[in-house]
Amino acid sequence: MPVLLVPGVLRAEAGGASRLEIAAAGTLGAVLAEVGERWPLLSRRIRDERGAVRRYVNVFVDGEQAVLETPVAPGSEIQVLPSVAGGAR
Repeated sequence: MPVLLVPGVLRAEAGGASRLEIAAAGTLGAVLAEVGERWPLLSRRIRDERGAVRRYVNVFVDGEQAVLETPVAPGSEIQVLPSVAGGAR
């Protein structure tokens, strides 16, 4: 099973979990579709209304930047990293 690693800023949308086991494999799109079914609040933070990964979110599969068509093997680790903006004046 692939595992989705959830960053701290998104854990509330995943019920507090830091790791989510995903039954789907094949492509990142299939994994994110399952996330949408099981954790819809998390999915809305990752994907837009058209199903594309939001432009301020980076997704990596086994350490490599990924797009929806990226292959996902059963033992893959998927990281979701939303951009963080701001800073001190």
